[in-house]
Amino acid sequence: MNAAKISKYISLILRHKPEAAGITLDEHGWADVGELIRGIQKTQRFNMEMLEEIVRTDQKQRYSFNEDKTRIRANQGHSIPVDVELPVAEPPEILWHGTGQKYVESIDRTGLIPKGRLYVHLSGDRETAVKVGSRHGKPMVYQVDSGQMAKDGYLFFRSVNGVWLTKQVPVKYLKKQK
Repeated sequence: MNAAKISKYISLILRHKPEAAGITLDEHGWADVGELIRGIQKTQRFNMEMLEEIVRTDQKQRYSFNEDKTRIRANQGHSIPVDVELPVAEPPEILWHGTGQKYVESIDRTGLIPKGRLYVHLSGDRETAVKVGSRHGKPMVYQVDSGQMAKDGYLFFRSVNGVWLTKQVPVKYLKKQK
C-alpha cells in the first residue's frame, strides 16, 4: 500500500473506526502510537519512520503527535464523539464552505449541518472551499457570515491545521457564490 493509501487508512482509524486497527482512542481522540503501528502492521509493512513521514508531509495536516510522539490523533473530522480540546476562537467576518452541486438543495433548505461528523468544516478562503467542493463533483461555494454568527452566540473553533469548525450554519448566514 502506498503512503497516500496508508494515510487514508490512518484517517479512517483515527477519525471514524479505531477498531479497524484493533485500537482505542481516549476521550480526546489520542491513540497510542505503538498500538497504531502494530494494528497497521497486521495488514502491511509499516513502522514509526513511515508514520512520521506521513504526519510531516500530509498537505492537510490531518494529524498531530504529542510532545514525545507516543500518542497521535486526527486534528478534526471525527464521526465518533471525542473532544480534541479546541479553544473557542473569534472567526473572521467571512468564512467559506465548499460542497458539491448535488448537496445544494438540502443546504438551501436546512443550512450546513455536520451530518456524520461532529462539526461543520469551514475554510478561511474561497480557493480552499472550491478545492473542497471539487471533491464532491461540480463545486458550489457558500459564503458564511461568520462574524454575525459569532455576534449571535454561535461558537467557532479553529483546528491545528487552520480549518474552522462550528456545530451548524443556519440558512440565514449563507450566501451562494457563483
